[in-house]
Amino acid sequence: MRLSLRLGLGVAVLAALSACADGPSSSGGGSGDRATLRLAVPSAVVAPKEEVATHAVGDAEGYLAEEKLKVDVINTDGSVAAVQAVASNSADIAPADAGAVLAAREKGVPVKAIGGLVRNWPWRMAVRPGSEIRSPADLKGKKIGVISLASGSAIYARAYASDAGLDAAKDVDLLPVGVGAQALTALEDGKVDVLALYTQAYTTIENAGTELRYLDNSDAFDGIRSLTYAVTEKTLKAKKDVLTRYLRASYKALLFSAVNPEAAMRDGYQAFPQLLTGKKADDRIADDTRTLEAWIETAVPATGEPENYEDWGAISDVEWDKTVAYTRTAGQITKDVPLPELWDGSLLGGANDFDPAPVIAKAKAAG
Repeated sequence: MRLSLRLGLGVAVLAALSACADGPSSSGGGSGDRATLRLAVPSAVVAPKEEVATHAVGDAEGYLAEEKLKVDVINTDGSVAAVQAVASNSADIAPADAGAVLAAREKGVPVKAIGGLVRNWPWRMAVRPGSEIRSPADLKGKKIGVISLASGSAIYARAYASDAGLDAAKDVDLLPVGVGAQALTALEDGKVDVLALYTQAYTTIENAGTELRYLDNSDAFDGIRSLTYAVTEKTLKAKKDVLTRYLRASYKALLFSAVNPEAAMRDGYQAFPQLLTGKKADDRIADDTRTLEAWIETAVPATGEPENYEDWGAISDVEWDKTVAYTRTAGQITKDVPLPELWDGSLLGGANDFDPAPVIAKAKAAG
């Protein structure tokens, strides 16, 4: 696997946090208690993605209430910041890039992954249709637009260049361009030659009528995990029941969203009215639903139908091995992190303890 190549240039990682304070404000009592959890979303701006498909739907459709949960959302500037929020007890749980969790563990920060979310590799390289860039090797000497230099976008860009046989520290330049119109303008104006974004971000651009051409990812990227729910070891120990209930509500909401993404998007408008940007829901629903669908496709099994989805949140040892290798290649970590330090899947039995039939029926009946 070509991703075994090491890069000479690392990326910003979490500063070591020597100790964690007592757990955040969430209640850790039994299943009959009402608990408040603080969720750190790994993006500064709300968009049609995990905060809609899991949180907004979980709230609007009653899955959080069924689990006697109240969830408060805070936005952070990317996965590294989301993990920092968890580690500093500003949040209880965050869906963060697995690489950010790995980097934190290497620095001695006691965070742990407890459930997967994005399971299908979401990152792609995109160029304008007439670009001279046709293959990964053509990136030599080019400028790659990334969301930020501390984002999973930059990690992917470096690993992609390395996988193509390039020296990511010398052969390509990474420039932060954000997402949406800002990223598109950078590409159209020639500030960058190629974008390194996730599928949902590209859908937003294409909804505005812009055509893009995508470069292929090699097989080396298959099986690498992205967004993963992370907590501190202290929170995991003290609040296992609360976290299990949260994961179960989250996966129910994701199933609902997969069955009826338009209804999920309307739930998103209720939870996050800023998504409307001052417009009426009916004027935005078609484009926003397509954007949400693009994200959902990264989070549900690549094959099968909702009626057959199972093992929500599971991450195999093989997938973790590939994720660790990728993260090392990208320069985000310098050594392997032992799996027991990184991953605790003990909550997933309870998180999967629900009947999907009523969730599917409710989604199909939703307007």
